[in-house]
Amino acid sequence: MPAKKKVIINIEDQKLLSKLANRIKLLRIEKGHSNYEHFANESGISRTQYGKYEVGENIKFLTLTKVLKNLDVSLQEFFSEGFDE
Repeated sequence: MPAKKKVIINIEDQKLLSKLANRIKLLRIEKGHSNYEHFANESGISRTQYGKYEVGENIKFLTLTKVLKNLDVSLQEFFSEGFDE
């Protein structure tokens, strides 16, 4: 099996992923989920992987929609704040 190729992310993309991470974390806490590990388990996502998303690792779109569904937040609502330049 070939080794997984490491993807290099530029500064602009890193900033965007950081904004996404901050927004996910803020909404999780606002919705009353103080423990990210419990929220990850409730969402069907490994706690280790979910923790990476909250610090800015790239998240797949379908995983993001799963997280938002469990937060009862629409995509429109999610992207309505925190992404201004």
